[in-house]
Amino acid sequence: MESPELRGHRWAGILLSASLLTVWSLAAAAQISRDAVIQKSLAKPTISVSQGTVIEHRENVTFYCDTPDVNITIHWVFNHQPLPSHERVQLSTDGKTLTILSVQRKDAGMYQCEAWGDLQMKSSDPTYLIVYYGPDSVTIKVEPGVPNGDTVEVMEGSSVTFSAETESYPQASYSWFFSNDSKPITWSLFFNMSNVTIPAVSKEHEGTYACLVSNAAAQKSLRDAVKVRVLERVTKPYVMAPNRTLVEDTSSVVLTCQTTHEGVGVRWFLGDQLLQSSEHLAPNNRDLIIHGLRRNDTGPYACEVWNWGSQARSEPLKLNISYGPDRMYFTSGSETLADTTVSAELNSRLTLRCWAESQPDAEFNWTHDNTSVYKGEQLVIEALTWKHQGNYSCTASNSVTLLTCSASVMVSVIGHRSSLSVGAIVGITVGILAIVALAIGLGCFIHTGNAEG
Repeated sequence: MESPELRGHRWAGILLSASLLTVWSLAAAAQISRDAVIQKSLAKPTISVSQGTVIEHRENVTFYCDTPDVNITIHWVFNHQPLPSHERVQLSTDGKTLTILSVQRKDAGMYQCEAWGDLQMKSSDPTYLIVYYGPDSVTIKVEPGVPNGDTVEVMEGSSVTFSAETESYPQASYSWFFSNDSKPITWSLFFNMSNVTIPAVSKEHEGTYACLVSNAAAQKSLRDAVKVRVLERVTKPYVMAPNRTLVEDTSSVVLTCQTTHEGVGVRWFLGDQLLQSSEHLAPNNRDLIIHGLRRNDTGPYACEVWNWGSQARSEPLKLNISYGPDRMYFTSGSETLADTTVSAELNSRLTLRCWAESQPDAEFNWTHDNTSVYKGEQLVIEALTWKHQGNYSCTASNSVTLLTCSASVMVSVIGHRSSLSVGAIVGITVGILAIVALAIGLGCFIHTGNAEG
């Protein structure tokens, strides 16, 4: 068995070793901590740039991140965000040199470089890149205005503003020209660089307007032009019709919308109804053609001229179309005769009236058994006798159309007949039969010549 003395010495040695180890560990840790502090203390990098101002698409730019530290990684920052990588961005192997090829406007902004060690990062002060660009393609707008092909139409008397739109940095300068004038516009206008305003446009302002946009810093100029047409406020047109007689079925007519304005639209109205484009309208709508006139084609007709800023309609025109006579019929008193026979009491009063559709009004002639008895539309027999029996024919005539139309009615007298000889009775009977045989129904015929076309 080990003696107590020997056991005491062994424990003393163990405790001494532990104490020495603890002291050495604390010293080593302190040294390591001091080394780490020395290693993290990075210098602030600085940026140099080949040129801080460039023209878009014409130049390259190079940034260099300078730092004395080693064993570091360089990161580039653009507008507080990691610089995106693309085909125009080139980095050196150590990352300190950044080259942007064919600089674009989107490359303008703030650049920084960051030096990264194991435990620390240092960022440079910002450096700014300015990119001059433009003017881009120039577009002239006219307000208010309506494009029509290669021309912009504006309304006479309106306030018109011309504005040139483009992108440019720094701001471009603008020079406005009118027509072929080589000198900039110096009228008494509201003028504000990219805008020109004409308070009350008139015909003298019609022409070509050009704007020259220049960027001296970017060494670039562009020009655009617009052709302006000033529309007059339209005045009332009128409808011109041929000065001749118009006859139904034998005439055609051309109505022309007369206006002093050029380049206006034309539309036609029948009453208040708009006439749609059809074979009756000429391609320019100036002429309205009606073939084979009918009696209900009288109208009224009106034409309207218009542009996008104003419109005006003519006074209505009615056509005078001659027709007839036709559609004849008879009345007796207030009664329309349903057939071609009328019976009346002996010694009574008989009124027959002849009707016909005609323009102008027809002239009427009555015959009794082929003998003319009256001129006029109404035939009156005050006291019927036996001799008034027979066939009555009414002929209607139109002096313009040169047409006639006839209709017949048989009159029969009813009453007590005095005694007659057999021969007289036979004679009367034969006469009546002959009249009945010759009675003519309704019918129309051409009297002479043809209607004037």
